[in-house]
Amino acid sequence: MTTVIEVEGVSKQFKIHHERSQTLKERLLHPKSGSTEVFHALSDMNFEVSSGETVGIVGHNGSGKSTLLKCICGVLQPTSGQIRLRGSLAALLELGAGFQTELSGRDNVYLYGAMLGFSRKRVDGIFDDIVDFSEIEHFIDTQVKFYSSGMYVRLAFAVAVNVDPDILVVDEVLAVGDERFQAKCTDRIRTFQEEGRSILLVTHQADQVRSLCDRAIVLDGGLMVANGPVQESLRIFREHLLEDAVELDRTGLRAEISIDSVTTPSGSFDVRSGAGIHLDVNMTSHLAYSGNFMMEIFTRGGLLISRSDAQGSPVNLKPGPNRVGIDLAQIPLLDGVYDVNVGIVDHHGTVIAWREQAASIQVTYNGREGGIVELGASVSQ
Repeated sequence: MTTVIEVEGVSKQFKIHHERSQTLKERLLHPKSGSTEVFHALSDMNFEVSSGETVGIVGHNGSGKSTLLKCICGVLQPTSGQIRLRGSLAALLELGAGFQTELSGRDNVYLYGAMLGFSRKRVDGIFDDIVDFSEIEHFIDTQVKFYSSGMYVRLAFAVAVNVDPDILVVDEVLAVGDERFQAKCTDRIRTFQEEGRSILLVTHQADQVRSLCDRAIVLDGGLMVANGPVQESLRIFREHLLEDAVELDRTGLRAEISIDSVTTPSGSFDVRSGAGIHLDVNMTSHLAYSGNFMMEIFTRGGLLISRSDAQGSPVNLKPGPNRVGIDLAQIPLLDGVYDVNVGIVDHHGTVIAWREQAASIQVTYNGREGGIVELGASVSQ
């Protein structure tokens, strides 16, 4: 396979100036007062993206995800290292980047095309497709500064996917807008994948990484801490990076919780469709902690089947070993292997402890129906 993105030894530093002088007069009289701090946004990034590959980039806020994409897209220049691209690239960076707000949507489409080296005639040829996809034809001649966030993303995504790029870069925008348009964008990304294009996708949503990506890169504090299969990278993201996630109680002690294993009384995770199963989640807590239990069930293809309501599943953990029992009274799933993720979140929804692929349930179905779920439909005349 051909390498279309090559990131070699890339680092990016920013200088942060701390002014001691508070007034304009003091700054004029003492222009060199204050101090300068060097912030390392990225440190020694090395990875490649092949043609036809979709790579997800995940990490907490401030981990360097957007900085990395801006370097790849040429918006920022790395402090050191090299980035090599093969083929045309279309970028959909975070909301607020890319368009000139004083220009209309129409003018921005032609401006973006010109930046890519397109002739006006070529943009004319794709303009109607862009407007149709964006679904904002009534506002296409309105200045972008008056667009809502949803309208902005609709037009930006429509432009990015219609300029026929070899490489599509998408940064944290698929969560904006209504669910129907999000699904429309996801369908277009899948079409790109079928056409053999390369995609870099930055998102906070693990579901999107599972369902869309072939590989995932995890960033933490400007460092790459994982680069590999999606499930393994997400496990590192949610487990390794959450080792430092703590909750302070009134005495200032750290509430550390680890999820050790998921077991069944029978020792088997095999179940017939329509039957139930009991799971025991074994945890260790270093002190008493009250939070909420959360569970997710996914297909092996990354499709979310169920996510429990964390606010509705309170747990009270004691210091030492703990066991939380889960009863799934009926599993209406068809044949397949389904992965179970479990975790503890605080009362604000922040993840305190997590175990990715804590268990895998093998479901056997005797009927001939296809799909994922048995709906038990009845037919009458």
